[in-house]
Amino acid sequence: MRTNHYGLLLNLKINLKLPLIFIVGPTAVGKSNFALRIAKILGGEIINADSMQVYSELRTLTARPSLNDEKLFPHHLYGYIKGSERYNVFKWCNDLSEIVNRNINKNIYSIIVGGTGMYIDKYLNGISKIPTIPEDYKKNSSEILKKIGQKKFYEETKRIDKVSCQKISINDTQRLKRIWEVYQYTNKPLSEWQIDKDKKIFSKNLKYKIFLFSPNREKIYLSVNERFKRMINSGVIDEVRNLLKLKLNTSLPIMRAHGVPEISNFLEGKINLEECIKNSQQVTRNYVKRQLTWWRSSKLDFTNIFEEFPENIDAKSLNFE
Repeated sequence: MRTNHYGLLLNLKINLKLPLIFIVGPTAVGKSNFALRIAKILGGEIINADSMQVYSELRTLTARPSLNDEKLFPHHLYGYIKGSERYNVFKWCNDLSEIVNRNINKNIYSIIVGGTGMYIDKYLNGISKIPTIPEDYKKNSSEILKKIGQKKFYEETKRIDKVSCQKISINDTQRLKRIWEVYQYTNKPLSEWQIDKDKKIFSKNLKYKIFLFSPNREKIYLSVNERFKRMINSGVIDEVRNLLKLKLNTSLPIMRAHGVPEISNFLEGKINLEECIKNSQQVTRNYVKRQLTWWRSSKLDFTNIFEEFPENIDAKSLNFE
């Protein structure tokens, strides 16, 4: 019998030939709570794989684990980046690697939980060594988008990189601008960079298991709607109000978090609270649809695909070896 450093008894024989456990799927299905259940079984540490939960200013809106939950087991990569910074998948992979390597040396599990599939895919399959895009190119893409509009910008970007554009929604402004910027700076489509064999591999020689939760879409939509109502009651309006006081550049990722533009419109008197709630729920449901499409078309090697919510799965029945 052994205990972890939180004093919890562990009667499970740990086999760390498998250091990585991924709990993935769309937003609002209950992945974070399931990760806690696994941590109680294995005594591991929980690591964030959600691109918005890294930011410190939005605990409620991004559905980060509560302070009480974070006290139960170590949590990493949550709320540790200021909203004024531009975080990206390469930085996340580097940060994750440091924690994973440390946990391997400590002989404990890394439980990685989140819905940003691209982050997990790049960590496991590698990242192409695309040059850093200068800020003036990023500024230029934003100005062009604003000038010619979303539809025209998408058409122009598709003309230079059809393969990349076919993988994203016309409304995915962030990735659309990225495709444009890479081509303008390097004169080489992002899609060609991504098939480059000269990739940085972060998870080389590491074993892992991926548990995907992909419940019925309509049921997830109901969960999304109810969760946002709880966010309203938990002070999310004030959270966004405080964010706006920082007067951050609206092109920053945190300013495009689902709910920020909608709550901003409410605070500016452009819409009422009912419209704010309705619009925020809608953009999140749209995101769920895109997530489900991404996960179901992903070529990642899933250990299990559950068409149930995590709360209906017995964590003790899973094979972690």
